[in-house]
Amino acid sequence: MREEAVSLGFAACRVTTPNAIPEARARLDGFLAEGRAGDMDWLAEKRDWRGDPQKLWPEARSIILLGMNYGPEGDPLATLARRGAGNISVYARHRDYHDVLKGKLKLLAGAMLARAKALGEAGEVKVFVDTAPVMEKPLAAAAGLGWQGKHTNLVSREFGSWLFLGSIFTTLDLPADAPEADHCGSCRACLDACPTGALDAPHQIDARLCISYLTIEAKGQIPPKMREKIGNRIYGCDDCLAVCPWNKFAQTGREIKLAARDSLRAPPLSELARLDDAAFRALFTKSALKRIGRARFVRNVLIAIGNSGEAKLADEAERLLDDAAPLVRGAAVWALGRLDRGRLQRCASLRADEADPMVAAEWVAALTP
Repeated sequence: MREEAVSLGFAACRVTTPNAIPEARARLDGFLAEGRAGDMDWLAEKRDWRGDPQKLWPEARSIILLGMNYGPEGDPLATLARRGAGNISVYARHRDYHDVLKGKLKLLAGAMLARAKALGEAGEVKVFVDTAPVMEKPLAAAAGLGWQGKHTNLVSREFGSWLFLGSIFTTLDLPADAPEADHCGSCRACLDACPTGALDAPHQIDARLCISYLTIEAKGQIPPKMREKIGNRIYGCDDCLAVCPWNKFAQTGREIKLAARDSLRAPPLSELARLDDAAFRALFTKSALKRIGRARFVRNVLIAIGNSGEAKLADEAERLLDDAAPLVRGAAVWALGRLDRGRLQRCASLRADEADPMVAAEWVAALTP
């Protein structure tokens, strides 16, 4: 099975059991009870399944965890210094990994069942990639793919921070691998690198402060106190992953479908701000980024424009003051107010016509001395 996994492009393949993460439910309950999930209500849904894989599929006897390396070619944080460009998280600079992994998981699962059948064993399988109520990270640690670092993400001694995870649940009884030990030691690199303080203690994260949450999951306007800290990150954040010392052993990903698209490495904010719905869908077809929609994405672009300090981008902010989407109009008010408050004041006629209370509040905040 491991040889077939490697031939399909997986970097790691290990096995664990459905009862291998007994502490997961209590940790999830604590995270939710403290409100750290923010607006991610879906985490509370089917929490029984998330916290106990045996409840997700009682017939499952084994869980196969697969890791696919997506290590970047260069410094994933290099674009942060280019204020006129947008920084997109490494995982979203290429084809949607859900599609890539799921297809390969199905091939591997089919081959595994065919081999079992040839040996006279009957089995069933179910494959999951990040969208089902499965807690892949603790399961991957239990299977020995790595350990959950102080940033809560998986760390591998061979691949650092850059593994996509997928799982195959099966009724076949397979020998389990040993879990991986925690090798973080006294290191605080990821905690200290977090731009917003979302990692407020080792192995704990407050999603409400996380830039990945704010730029991807948050459906409304990003809280004003968080906007400057976002910089030019327009989709996700890699800071805590990129600074991990274990990345010195990381390798560049080899799966061609996960190679970064040139258009997504450091896209100009001026071009992204001009995307209408059709252009947005065309640019991000087959990309994980497409799921947040044009309004949320352009909101993020405008936050980056407001943080850029580049006066020439004020044109883009002003043009979007009367956009059809309130989310975009509100962010445009903030961005133009940051770049050229006098220019925003000269656009006050738009404020008088504003019917959306959220956008109206942005006008008040931007023009109040």
